[in-house]
Amino acid sequence: MATLPTYPGVYVEELPSSVRTITAVTTSVCAFVGRTRRGPLNSAVTVTSFADFERRFGGLDPDGVLGHSVRQFFLNGGSVAVVVRVDSGSGSSAAVRLSSAEITPAAAVLEITAKEPGTWGSGLRVSVDYDTEDPEKTYNLRVFDSSGAVQESFTGLGTAEGDPRSADSMVNSSSAVIRIAVLNRDGRPNPVGTVSKKFDSVPAADVLSRDVDVKIGEKSHTFKIYDQEKDGDTAPATVTALALLLERKLRALPDLPGKRVFAGARVTAFGRRLQVVAGSDSPDDLVRFTGENANDLGLEGSVNPPVFLLEGGADGGAPGAADLMGSEAGKTGIHALRAVQDVNLLALPELAGYDSTDDMLAVISAADALCREKRMFLLVDAPAHWTDIDAARVGRADFDVVRSDHAALYFPQVEVVDPLTGRLRGFPPSGTVAGIMARTDSERGVWKAPAGTEALLNGVRSLTVLMTDRENGLLNPVAVNCLRTFPVVGPVVWGARTLDGSDALGSQWKYVPVRRLALMLEESLYRGTQWVVFEPNDERLWAQIRLNVGAFLHTLFRQGAFQGTSPREAYFVKVDKDTTTQDDVNRGVVNVVVGFAPLKPAEFVIVKIEQMAGQVLT
Repeated sequence: MATLPTYPGVYVEELPSSVRTITAVTTSVCAFVGRTRRGPLNSAVTVTSFADFERRFGGLDPDGVLGHSVRQFFLNGGSVAVVVRVDSGSGSSAAVRLSSAEITPAAAVLEITAKEPGTWGSGLRVSVDYDTEDPEKTYNLRVFDSSGAVQESFTGLGTAEGDPRSADSMVNSSSAVIRIAVLNRDGRPNPVGTVSKKFDSVPAADVLSRDVDVKIGEKSHTFKIYDQEKDGDTAPATVTALALLLERKLRALPDLPGKRVFAGARVTAFGRRLQVVAGSDSPDDLVRFTGENANDLGLEGSVNPPVFLLEGGADGGAPGAADLMGSEAGKTGIHALRAVQDVNLLALPELAGYDSTDDMLAVISAADALCREKRMFLLVDAPAHWTDIDAARVGRADFDVVRSDHAALYFPQVEVVDPLTGRLRGFPPSGTVAGIMARTDSERGVWKAPAGTEALLNGVRSLTVLMTDRENGLLNPVAVNCLRTFPVVGPVVWGARTLDGSDALGSQWKYVPVRRLALMLEESLYRGTQWVVFEPNDERLWAQIRLNVGAFLHTLFRQGAFQGTSPREAYFVKVDKDTTTQDDVNRGVVNVVVGFAPLKPAEFVIVKIEQMAGQVLT
């Protein structure tokens, strides 16, 4: 704000800086689109490690390759990935309905559904208990996975209308695995296990010392809850002490072979009641108290299962071409990435397994269009049926219809030990190559070709096709980036051409690092010059643009991103009356021309040796 002088003296005024820093955008965030074991459908989810992917998408799928590609991405240097789950067909979510005995006749009060479709949801189990501060009105809900480990716990839930801790509002806002619908607000879900009647007082010692019959399946046991003479028991004075005593006696009973029904039994006191839960999570392993003495203790009655199982989960089929391409209007398939800003690479590893080349090319064409729009780079896997050099040479012609400088084709597949089977298995190389690009960008810069002896394929034991130099020389000129294995060095990426990089075409975007550097510059300048919009379009603005864009390019020059020994040889920024005429100013246009001299990879190294026989050096 300009100072308005009103008195004689010295005024201090702070001037706004004309420097607006332009920061280079990320270059190695890779998006993977395809089938996963679980996860939200057609929604882009960011993961920062393979453990994160396992937690969110269920880990490796024996019927799919996307999980293995993500694993290879992180193993080879990737740090951030975006995953979009896509299925084909009608998958369904596992669910269970919980009833309430507080309603006459008994009716379902809760419907619990797995948050995401798939068979994974059928492994979920839930339990209910009333061990709360207000056991007559509230309850606890626990969610277990298939191994019996607790996934989530929710305490003090209610079902009444307007209850701030209503199950649907509390669970649906925080659970990562389930969703709840309240079907009837007049009751609570029945607790699992066996629940006693309400004790007015703790049963006397003579009542507790009577024989109690307990039954699991067809096998019965008889025991005494209180046996001072045999076990040295102390008569319980509280319901909590009674619960501990009963739990100890149940755990001492012999189990069925291979079971922990009694060994893992739990007895909980809530209010003036007991809840007895079997140590098994199978609904077939029910513990049932029988006989007159059990009735006197309030343990006789209907028995609920130890857990409630979610059922009916089903996976969709492997995604076809239409599923991967998705819909722009519905933001499905690859179009789910439109809502994500920082995505630089795109991998579609399932395409390699397609039987139809036409379907594969249709998806690549749609993905290439998206990459051009969002300034991304597409990693294309060679078809799995390219099992030798001849198949690759013949099949390469099919890719002429999707020739693009925003994509690169890699051949052959990599052989990796499948952790699910312990055996070698061939996988599409795109995930591995994406990880190498991320590693190269971090260590050297996006202007360095992600190829050469530094581009080691970590985790790769072999390649499905081994080739010689001469065979490599048949594919490299037609823009097929080969993966090679060399003695001592091991498997590496040995090509850095875009799909537009055939020798016959002479494209300026022949090389992968040149195109990726240009994409980084375009996106960085696009974001870093937003402040220009609506500024007065005059020489002062043009000078600020030259200053800020020039500073950004000079930083890259000092890092070795461009050719040339001086800034003048490496780049230029031009915005003046020559680029922006008065007519442009009248139309609200400012034209900024940026040029740069990209580095080209030393693709061919020629060493000339001359014999100097009979010559004398002076």
